Amino acid sequence: MNLTIYLGLLRQAEETLGSSFRQVADGHGEEPDVHFLCLTLAGQCDGHRRLLQPVVERYGEEESGNEPERLHAEGLAETRSGPVGLLRDLQDLYLLASFVDITWTMVKQAASALRDEELLEVVAQCGKETSRQLKWLQTRMKQAAPQALVAAR
Repeated sequence: MNLTIYLGLLRQAEETLGSSFRQVADGHGEEPDVHFLCLTLAGQCDGHRRLLQPVVERYGEEESGNEPERLHAEGLAETRSGPVGLLRDLQDLYLLASFVDITWTMVKQAASALRDEELLEVVAQCGKETSRQLKWLQTRMKQAAPQALVAAR
């Protein structure tokens, strides 16, 4: 069953996203809303991995070495500075969160096919929180864009 590949991928992607949220929180501490909300969202990613653990124990997971390389999402190694840097870092987070979101969607489809109610509940909760992460990132990018792209030099 190939679901094990996506369970491993999802756990790794949530870990990468959480780590990247923490990186942006640390790198943009001068923006209190970004700092504190990114830490909160990183905690959600940790919670997603905890909720997924019983499912992984039941089905198993493939290690990242067994999955196609191009499916792996890279996290943020460092943050950029200034208004454009913040905008680019938020955009990178948005891309990572989008990857997590669509991966949850694919796992949901498998859970439906398997009629796995426990996994469907996990997907519903985590998918809803991931959607909120995407909405906040999009809103915050809209807020930062005028300053970064027009007013700042």
